[in-house]
Amino acid sequence: MAGRINDEDIALVRERTRIDEVIGQYVMLRNAGGGSMKGLCPFHDEKTPSFHVTPARGFYHCFGCGEGGDAITFLQKHNNLTFTEAVQYLADKSGVQLRIIEDGSSRPGLPPGMRVQILEANAAAAEYYATQLVSPEALPARQLLDGRGFDKTAAEHFGVGYAPRGGRELRRHLQSKGFSDQVLVKAGLVRENGLDFFQGRLLWPIRDSGSSTLGFGGRRLFEDDRLPAKYINSPETPVYKKSQVLYGLDLARQNIGKKGQAVVVEGYTDVMAAHLSGVDTAIASCGTAFGDDHARLLQRLMGNQGALNGEVVFTFDGDAAGQKAALKVFGGDRNFIAQTYVAVEPHGLDPCDLRLEHGEAAVRELVARRVPLYRFVMSNTIAGFDLDRADGRLAAARAAAPLVSSIRDTSLVNGYIRELAALIGMDLEEVRREVSRAARRPVQPEPVRREPGPEPAADEAPALVSSVEIPRADDRGFEVERGTLKLMLQHPLLFDDAWNTVGPGQFTQPAYRMIAAAITREPYSGQRWTDELLDRIDDEQVQALVVELLVEPLPVTPDEAYATSYAARLQLIGVTRDISNLKSRLQRTNPVDQEAEHKRMFSELLALESSRKHLQQLSAGLVG
Repeated sequence: MAGRINDEDIALVRERTRIDEVIGQYVMLRNAGGGSMKGLCPFHDEKTPSFHVTPARGFYHCFGCGEGGDAITFLQKHNNLTFTEAVQYLADKSGVQLRIIEDGSSRPGLPPGMRVQILEANAAAAEYYATQLVSPEALPARQLLDGRGFDKTAAEHFGVGYAPRGGRELRRHLQSKGFSDQVLVKAGLVRENGLDFFQGRLLWPIRDSGSSTLGFGGRRLFEDDRLPAKYINSPETPVYKKSQVLYGLDLARQNIGKKGQAVVVEGYTDVMAAHLSGVDTAIASCGTAFGDDHARLLQRLMGNQGALNGEVVFTFDGDAAGQKAALKVFGGDRNFIAQTYVAVEPHGLDPCDLRLEHGEAAVRELVARRVPLYRFVMSNTIAGFDLDRADGRLAAARAAAPLVSSIRDTSLVNGYIRELAALIGMDLEEVRREVSRAARRPVQPEPVRREPGPEPAADEAPALVSSVEIPRADDRGFEVERGTLKLMLQHPLLFDDAWNTVGPGQFTQPAYRMIAAAITREPYSGQRWTDELLDRIDDEQVQALVVELLVEPLPVTPDEAYATSYAARLQLIGVTRDISNLKSRLQRTNPVDQEAEHKRMFSELLALESSRKHLQQLSAGLVG
């Protein structure tokens, strides 16, 4: 969907969406008291529920792994949808007609329910194709699978199917199920002329991480096929964008998250062979080269692994084409949060052929023998130079130095410098100097351009980086600051328009102070107050902290007296701190030489002591 969604429509979708119903499709939620629900987190393994949902405020937060957000965020992260796709999905559910703003004008988006109908049609088509694989006509398809080492059980596991040659069978079948031609054409299942898009082809359903069928990949079987391409894929549709989908993701998603590893292979049968061999994190791009969007998709899946713990392993042939592919991946390596590796089969066998010729253990061994992408590219870079000549060795060092200097794990740099020196046959210190020069003039990657809109798409979102220190939830030193913010966020109506004189200056923790400044900038304004509050905060991790505080349970059901008492506790801590600081200054001030200043500070101390006594009574609930 080009352009961006009208902001008012996004707000309407949020208002009409019940977050507990959305998340309840994937997580068993139970009442946790205080208007909160909880269950086992879908984003990390846990035995004790730490995943909380507050329907009244429309947010979720996991106190185990830190994931949090609203219903849109949940669908983005759980189903690997872009922001636009998640909003469209919820709009379909809630009956909101989205308006798309493009070039300053507004146009209608997909009709409500159209995306859902497309997915339902794709699911019905996948089921139909699978039944056709056992038909007499599909014998060549079964023979091809058998020749590649896949039996009936394997075909069923991956949902492999067959498209009849007649050209109208799928359309008639789906029409009998109640699907209109408009939906079938939109889904890319039927062409405008009424013919089935796939005819006489072996088919693989391409699914998202939530197992929804987005499209299909088809392999040529017959010599008289009117389309000469060996493989064709579904056309681009509202749900199928080839630059944003990965085959096998439905089977690999959970394992990728658990193991912090993704193995990228080149074709459908390679994915099948890898999974059947025990490499259950294998995926492949569909009808296009692995690109930046795919890398960002994997980044979302592996985000909790940290910058250096996860790994992405590419399988390439050892020929020139494989080396070229590796260089292309290296160019996009900045998009990965994980370490990037290459698994090269020296005899040119892909995982499917390797399984056929040498067994499943050989496929596992191929991945186990992976080498860092930098090392692979470095070796191929210096291979083009005459290392028998001094100028050739120097040129090779200068060509490879930027690769070494760009290595993300700096603890490995010295090792690679030694390796490069040994490969070239140069003095270690000479190579070190070249790497140092390259590090001082790094090539800056071009920034990712984003279309203007209310929020970035999930597949374009970088890892959250905060400009301030984010506090731990269990830090007792800031317990009162955290508790006060939770009250202000969750029960703003318990405070007066001046927020009971609570201000950002009373917060010493930087992130809490930033949130307090955003809260107290304006009085509570009603239904969209939370969205407006988040818009006032530029730091993405502080925004996530706001969501965490909105969801974190309170120890009691508060009333106005409780809010007044708690705010007084925060102010009391600040006044006590001011008294301590003032007493220290008084001790350092000579009452004879600096009489006026000493008297002024003493008067200020008396006022602070009086304020402290009043706040002590307020915090104890002794005064109104």
